[in-house]
Amino acid sequence: MSAATEDPESARPATEPAKRAGPRKRDQARTAALVILAVIITLFAVLNTGKVKVNWIVGSGHAPLIIVIVVSLLVGIILTYYADRRSAKRR
Repeated sequence: MSAATEDPESARPATEPAKRAGPRKRDQARTAALVILAVIITLFAVLNTGKVKVNWIVGSGHAPLIIVIVVSLLVGIILTYYADRRSAKRR
């Protein structure tokens, strides 16, 4: 086998540390925190199912509190997403 067809990984000196293929601890901690946050938000929404009066800009109405919480969460996610995209375009 010639040197040109050898695997470049096998030509690496023994002193170089091997790259880790798995996720880093920071990524695992972030994922765990997001899962815990999602569980807390879900429990909060499910435990608050009573009807509440919602005052809109142009009127008011009644809706289950779980709907108000979920809609507020979705609006926050959407606004955060677009704000992040806008700031990334400025860079």
